[in-house]
Amino acid sequence: MQLKFDKRGNALVVSAKGKLDAITAPDFEAACSERIQQGELFLVADFSQLEYISSAGLRSILQIAKKLRHSKGNITFCCLSSMVQNVFSISGFTSMFSIHDSLDEALREYER
Repeated sequence: MQLKFDKRGNALVVSAKGKLDAITAPDFEAACSERIQQGELFLVADFSQLEYISSAGLRSILQIAKKLRHSKGNITFCCLSSMVQNVFSISGFTSMFSIHDSLDEALREYER
């Protein structure tokens, strides 16, 4: 999996490409946790190029969300592929998290 971070206004956009599974989830969680420790409070996960997500990937997202909520922050998702959208729906993530069709839409959530 490849990760790219891009500061956009109040939010940090995390673009993931490839698979978020048992092998890559620890790296995803560590990279996001590092940014949270550096003071980032608002993350937008752009999953337009994420091909696959496993239960390990879902667990890493929950851990990141927990850290952000503890710091009064939040994570939002955008541009989910159909496979990732299905996994989010089945796992109940669509009711737990804000999910947007576009990056611009997701960024509007953090405008001040």
